[in-house]
Amino acid sequence: MRTIVAVCGSDADDVKLSLVMLEAAEKVGSGIATRGGVLVCGGRGGVMEAACRGAKSMGGLTVGLLPTSKQEANAFVDVPISTGLGMRRNFLVVHAADVVIAIGGRWGTLSEIAFALIFGKPVVLLAGTGGCVNELASGRLMKESEGLLYVAWSADEAVKKAFSLCPE
Repeated sequence: MRTIVAVCGSDADDVKLSLVMLEAAEKVGSGIATRGGVLVCGGRGGVMEAACRGAKSMGGLTVGLLPTSKQEANAFVDVPISTGLGMRRNFLVVHAADVVIAIGGRWGTLSEIAFALIFGKPVVLLAGTGGCVNELASGRLMKESEGLLYVAWSADEAVKKAFSLCPE
C-alpha cells in the first residue's frame, strides 16, 4: 500500500507567503513522488500548489480535498474532491494521511497540525519556512507533543523523516 502524505501550509492569499515556503513545498512534493507516495492537500494555491507541482514533476499522484468545488483545484491536482466543507475539510486532509508535513502556515495549517496530533499521526514541521510552523518548531509547544511532532530543516529531511515514520 502506498504511503499517503498530507502537505499543509500557507494558501496563496497569505501575505507572508514566501519563495522559501514555495521552494520547500515543491521539493517536498517531488520527494514524496520519488518515494512512491501519494500527496494529499487542500488542493488550492500557495504551498499546496507548489507541493503538487513538485509531485507532478516526478510523475506523482496528487489528491486535493477542496473547500467548495472542483473548480478551486490548482492545475497540478490529479484527483480533485469537492467536500462542501470549507475550512472543515482540514479534518479530512489529515485523516486521509499516514503522516503530515507542515510548511509555513497560519490558523488553517495550525488546525491541521492539531488534528494530526489528536489522531495520533506524526507531523514533520519544516522549520525555517515561517508561520505557525516556526512557532511550533521553536519548542514552545513541542514539550507536550513529544513522539508525534518532529522538526526538519530541509525538504529532503522532511520527506525522509515522514516516510521513516510510516509502516511499510
